[in-house]
Amino acid sequence: MRRISVLGATGSIGASTLDLIRRDRDQWRIVALTAQSRVEELAALAREFRPEIAVIGDETRLGALREALAGLPIAVAGGGAALIEAAARPAALTIAGIVGCAGLAPTMAAIEQGQTVALANKEALVSAGEVMTAAVARHGATLLPVDSEHNAIFQCLAGNRPADVRWITLTASGGPFRDWPTAALAAATPAEAVRHPNWDMGAKISVDSATMMNKGLELIEAFHLFPVGLDRLRIIVHPQSVVHSMVEFRDGSTLAQLGPSDMRVPIASALAWPARMDTPCAPLDLAAIGELTFRAPDEARFPATRLARQAAEAGGAVPGVLNAANEVAVAAFLAGRIGFTRIATMVEDVLCAYAPPAPGSLDEVMAVDEGARRHADALLEPA
Repeated sequence: MRRISVLGATGSIGASTLDLIRRDRDQWRIVALTAQSRVEELAALAREFRPEIAVIGDETRLGALREALAGLPIAVAGGGAALIEAAARPAALTIAGIVGCAGLAPTMAAIEQGQTVALANKEALVSAGEVMTAAVARHGATLLPVDSEHNAIFQCLAGNRPADVRWITLTASGGPFRDWPTAALAAATPAEAVRHPNWDMGAKISVDSATMMNKGLELIEAFHLFPVGLDRLRIIVHPQSVVHSMVEFRDGSTLAQLGPSDMRVPIASALAWPARMDTPCAPLDLAAIGELTFRAPDEARFPATRLARQAAEAGGAVPGVLNAANEVAVAAFLAGRIGFTRIATMVEDVLCAYAPPAPGSLDEVMAVDEGARRHADALLEPA
């Protein structure tokens, strides 16, 4: 049995991971399950999978978790330190699915144990890319990308040398507003923004898809994951979301990874790596799909990808500032405080106003994040 920890067990990545494990229970031993605040869901998963430890990030909910799991041979803990301790427990694979900067320290704890980490936390490489990749090298850890685009690239690069890569192409669905005229975008509502045409995702990531910031963040992640240089990374809009990314090599060959719009496919790739495993996902029916189309991104309507590329070029603290400002702006949009097009302009305003030194540690990464959020919040205060 392989030992596995699932950080963020009640989120979408955690749910998809546990669905796959549930179908092949004899192969896995659950070490740790964690959640931020969903006590009832975490307790139900703990009763089903019997981990060594269940951890709730919100320490005020610890009593409820203890009560729900009373009498079971499961250790129970709460708070940030407990999340880190759980992530550091020996495991063959750790699923890093905690959303936001709350996932940085637990992910780093797993890396520092030299473990294999299936990375689904964007902030890990966007905000702390240089710090985290240095830790991976120092501790001999392995990062397996779980985002569908990065997992596709990972699969296409298997057995090939980065020096032979001409282009890595990240595909983007374009989101729900890909065909909207510029004049209509300012009036787009949160309900419209979260109605993704292809994927079932949470509100924040759905808005990021609508602004194309999601693809910009993925560009920064790809820069850290695949050492080919920023000038060899590009984005293309592919509305069907069937081709998840492509790699073109110097001999003119292009390898593409295709699959259904189901996160269980890239998660299964990480769970079984370097082998393969069955999934319940329906096979692709290309005849039924009919056609696959591609077009260049429109950075006049969706400037987020331009901002992300500029942040990656600048390096240091700038990607972390971009990420934090975007989180504040997206939350403000979802709360009805700003319009849709204000998200990108607000991020750009923060990038122009706040230029902290490059972080050299996780604590400094968190300080950059906090400072960027303060600058973004100040833009929301009434004059």
